[in-house]
Amino acid sequence: MRPRDLSLVGLLAAIGTLSAHLIALPVAGARVFPVQHAINVIAGVLLGPGKGVMIAFAVGLLRNMLGTRTLLAFPGGMVGAFFAGQTYRLLKRPWAAALGEVLGTGVFGAILAYPVARMVLGQPVMALTYVIPFSLSSGTGAVVGLLLLMALRGARVD
Repeated sequence: MRPRDLSLVGLLAAIGTLSAHLIALPVAGARVFPVQHAINVIAGVLLGPGKGVMIAFAVGLLRNMLGTRTLLAFPGGMVGAFFAGQTYRLLKRPWAAALGEVLGTGVFGAILAYPVARMVLGQPVMALTYVIPFSLSSGTGAVVGLLLLMALRGARVD
């Protein structure tokens, strides 16, 4: 991994971990975290899907170890990061990363969160319980991520 990429992975993972206690909203048994979704969009564009998934995993693991997140962080954050990076890789447009983040987290991550919530956490939830809160959170974060990417592009930070 190039030093620039390694630095950016560490920086984004640190921002995601440290901002956890500042902006996390409880919705339908999940703690939605728009900052993670913004990070997923930024990582998807600047680093690609693999490194984006690494960042989401690191943030989820650290936040779980610190007690500021549930296990639902893993399916939502990691799937969203993968979709953000893949859709950007395919279409080469930042909006595609944002759309991939919402689709990945809001739909696929939410569906994958169901067995985690039901079997691991013992929560009595229905299969599509997390689709709306995950979609709202990822949509908000995706817009923030797009705005930050536009600001970075305007400042010629590639």
